[in-house]
Amino acid sequence: ESILSQIRSFGYSQKHAVLVPAAALGVGGMLVYWLRSRHKIKTLEMGDGWWGSGERPVKGKEDESIRPFKIETSDKEIEDLHRRLEQARYTPHVEGAAFHYGFNSSYLQKVVAYWRNQFDWRKQVEVLNKYPHFKTTIEGIEIHFIHIKPSYVPHGRAVQPLLMVHGWPGSFYEFYKIIPLLTEPARHGLNEGDVVFEVICPSIPGYGFSEAPHQQGFDSTAAARIFHKLMNRLGFKEYYLQGGDWGSRITTNMAQMLPQSVKGLHLNIVFIIRRGLGRMISIMLGAYVPWLIGLTREDVHRMYPFIQKNVYDILRESGYLHIQATKPDTAGCGLNDSPVGLAAYILEKFSTWTDKSFLQKDDGGLESKYTLDELLTNVMIYWVTASIVPSMRFYKENFSKDPALTADSRVGVYVPTGIAAFPQEIAHTPQVWAKEIFKNIITYSYMPRGGHFAAFEEPKLLAQDIMNFVRKVEQL
Repeated sequence: ESILSQIRSFGYSQKHAVLVPAAALGVGGMLVYWLRSRHKIKTLEMGDGWWGSGERPVKGKEDESIRPFKIETSDKEIEDLHRRLEQARYTPHVEGAAFHYGFNSSYLQKVVAYWRNQFDWRKQVEVLNKYPHFKTTIEGIEIHFIHIKPSYVPHGRAVQPLLMVHGWPGSFYEFYKIIPLLTEPARHGLNEGDVVFEVICPSIPGYGFSEAPHQQGFDSTAAARIFHKLMNRLGFKEYYLQGGDWGSRITTNMAQMLPQSVKGLHLNIVFIIRRGLGRMISIMLGAYVPWLIGLTREDVHRMYPFIQKNVYDILRESGYLHIQATKPDTAGCGLNDSPVGLAAYILEKFSTWTDKSFLQKDDGGLESKYTLDELLTNVMIYWVTASIVPSMRFYKENFSKDPALTADSRVGVYVPTGIAAFPQEIAHTPQVWAKEIFKNIITYSYMPRGGHFAAFEEPKLLAQDIMNFVRKVEQL
């Protein structure tokens, strides 16, 4: 019995000796998992979609071919445009109103006269076709894009793929001035660094030559997913992103969705939606003790007086947004039918969004920053594709919910980020606010001049900032 008792005691102690470390290991493992999960980067769910006409086919794989595309025009198209321009009706402008009531009708008549008698659409089509255009089908709709590779790459220099996304009321054409600076920097006096890009500029679905979604719900996350699929189809596993306006929202969603694919994100506007008592207090303190809440002297200059610059000015410039976020098809009917109405609606944004002071000018300051050929080419992209209505619907799809409650508003951006803050942008976001969403800001630049359409207006400044950002990311 004594021997049996010793054997049982030994067996128990051995079992106990195994169970205690095992339990400790299990508890320790759970603790490690919990600690790691706390630091795990939360991402935006990629999901899937179908935006073609009718129901998604049950069988059959989508055509993933990449097809060359060429913009074409016809005599009939131009004749129809000229007839509509000749039959336009105008309302006399209020004396001394400049652009305070919107597009000055006297100057509009001058623009239309140039459009009818001097603007050469055939020549501009040749300009548009100087870069290679392509189309491919993704999630049931045709996606248009241009893809430009550098003509010469110095030995040992890596080519960085860069996806650039436009906004409203712009188009892929906004990037035509900046593309050669990025793909051939040495030829344009930007040879100080070691960065060369190949550039991909898609048209957002519903804009320009990209097919409009046929189903409801096409928002910025859907566009982000489609553009990730596009880059993957082009053979890129990692790439840089750049965007302004809707392009900023879409590329930010791309960085939230697949951070492992995004080497860096460069933006020339950031959208930060934060409300509550804390933000109100910081705004009030910023006017008196800005250093206490992390604002710089330049931030104060751009943001204050706060009510004037962030309430009245934005209300004045955002009436279009309310229309497009609620009943885009109603307002769009007239714009889709009248080239003069379309031009006034679009070009007014290229006035006051380029420089707020252009409100005071009878010509809206349009020709001080752009040529009429450039401005009308962008308008023509909307006209010949009849894309103004679907481009306006993008607001409806993105503002159908409270932006503060959407899935992407609860996900941070952890990829290396560069921000170029242009002084004439519609609203200024200081770096201290941007850090609430963008957790890894590598560069934040107070740009010396320029407004909302940065690539179109100040291509060299923007190109330099992009290259400086990418250079720093590559050195990490």
